[in-house]
Amino acid sequence: MAELIGQQLKDPLMAKIVEIIEPSINALGFELVRVSMTGRDHNILQIMADRPDAKGSINVEDCAEISRTVSALMDVEDPISGAYHLEVSSPGIDRPLTRATHFDVWKGFEAKVELVMAFDGRRRFSGVLDGIEDNAVALIVDGERVLLPLADIAKAKLVLTDELIAHVTGERRNDDNAE
Repeated sequence: MAELIGQQLKDPLMAKIVEIIEPSINALGFELVRVSMTGRDHNILQIMADRPDAKGSINVEDCAEISRTVSALMDVEDPISGAYHLEVSSPGIDRPLTRATHFDVWKGFEAKVELVMAFDGRRRFSGVLDGIEDNAVALIVDGERVLLPLADIAKAKLVLTDELIAHVTGERRNDDNAE
């Protein structure tokens, strides 16, 4: 189980929820991508999950299975005070990058990375992923390779490009044809 990175773990409630639900999501054969709480008037607990091999995507039935499992766990543990709605979804094509392994899996694709604190005078970087090196994300920004410490990442996500769409939909077509 690869460690999650980013802001979601700096929030004690989100970290507790990850601790409660991640083992069961993994046991179902999925990877927890992100946990977040949104909403002002009505709290919404958002769970993103995907297949750990990054091939294909989860479907509606998978989301329903994860939702039933998470609901049961949350009912027993009850970490959230008050009412909330549970939303389970796939991360989508322009997915958030929430584990160190994601930066290697998606090497060669464009990403946006936001840091908690400024690095070389900036907090936001856009460039091409070049993997992980020395607990840092290697990113090609304006022709230069920069290393952004994993511990300083607030959030990161892939940028929706024609290349990314072709790669992801091509993998799905190949997976569908293999059946």
